Amino acid sequence: MEEKNEKIVLLKLFISTLYLSTFTFGGGYVIVTLMKKKFVDEYHWIEENEMLDLVAIAQSSPGAIAVNGAIVVGYKLAGAAGIFVAILGTVLPPFVILSVISIFYNAFRNNWLISQLLEGMQAGVGAVIASVTVDMGMPIIKEKDSLSLVIMVGAFIAACVFSINVVYIVITCGIIGVIRILLSKRRSGK
Repeated sequence: MEEKNEKIVLLKLFISTLYLSTFTFGGGYVIVTLMKKKFVDEYHWIEENEMLDLVAIAQSSPGAIAVNGAIVVGYKLAGAAGIFVAILGTVLPPFVILSVISIFYNAFRNNWLISQLLEGMQAGVGAVIASVTVDMGMPIIKEKDSLSLVIMVGAFIAACVFSINVVYIVITCGIIGVIRILLSKRRSGK
């Protein structure tokens, strides 16, 4: 019985990542956002806080965030088989689409309609990223944890105002998180 459930999870995982990767334009942050909606909000396979942790891991790991997101979600849901299925579902659509586009590149390169289509899609991608940012930031605001709020605002200012590389921001926030956990363990141990 459990093997049947695992196969259903793997099938849903593959179809979900395949669908998301096929119809999501705008890069890894958009697909991770939609993964959150699918796996947290729709399927209830992952808790929202855990999804935030998985996104942090995906973002801080080298490589494409969409693939990293698929890896951590796939592993969480079904171990090594989940990783394989999620990667396949995430990588297959862009591979096919880019292969077809590369064949017809010269025809697409100067097409006015295609360039207008892509320009319009940029606005939609911006809206999706803003929506996800608000959705993922609200739990931090609702917790009313002042340090988390300071970290969130500080990271935003560092990235948007001072144009500090996101890698440095993620590393700094990770270090702050480790220090925070160590201090809380030390306090509870006394």
